[in-house]
Amino acid sequence: MEIVNRKARHDYFVEDEYECGIVLTGTEIKSIRSGSCNIGDSYGHIRNGEIFVLNMFIGEYKEGNIFNHKETRTRKLLMHKNEILKLENKVKLDGYTLIPLKVYLKDNRAKLLLGLCKGKKEYDKRETIKERDIKREIAKKIKK
Repeated sequence: MEIVNRKARHDYFVEDEYECGIVLTGTEIKSIRSGSCNIGDSYGHIRNGEIFVLNMFIGEYKEGNIFNHKETRTRKLLMHKNEILKLENKVKLDGYTLIPLKVYLKDNRAKLLLGLCKGKKEYDKRETIKERDIKREIAKKIKK
């Protein structure tokens, strides 16, 4: 089970990827296991030496009753201090953005693949679409 942010690779150049843990409540991990999670509009933010993910949607757990969580709350990410400092310098000085690329389970723990990204211009997006279409046509011709 993994939730992928397809829009991220279309809108951004992914320079580097980092795996980090997510601080979750009980009903949130159960919702992720059932697949009700969306990271399409989320982004990473560094504050006071800690890293957070904002606008990450995790749907309510049906059996959670009064113990349910807020769906788009700010969630803390778990990374090494030196990695966070390195990311903070890149974001502040070089104009990079932190975009979640994938949420998946590894050894029964939820992990988030965080990408260090730079935004694409409109002509770069058109070039990506063109390359994808060419690859698709080549695959069709090989199949025949």
